[in-house]
Amino acid sequence: MDDWVKRALTRKIHSKTRRGQIAVVEPNAKLVLLVKFAIGMTLCLTGLEIAHLALLHVWSSEVFAAITGLIGTVTGVLIGHHA
Repeated sequence: MDDWVKRALTRKIHSKTRRGQIAVVEPNAKLVLLVKFAIGMTLCLTGLEIAHLALLHVWSSEVFAAITGLIGTVTGVLIGHHA
């Protein structure tokens, strides 16, 4: 499993009935795709913010709000999926 997003979302559950038994629960393919899309969009929006600063010398609060929202979404999915 060389996909780091899928590996980050995979759960390992220790069975209480049998000693030493571990069940691996893989995430839904749609969840993995959604997280990859959100991470990709965060990188694109960060590049857009850098270009905006380089060309116009002005901070764009709208782009920063979108970046913050996507980071919050990805963090919430990763934390919520493991809880």
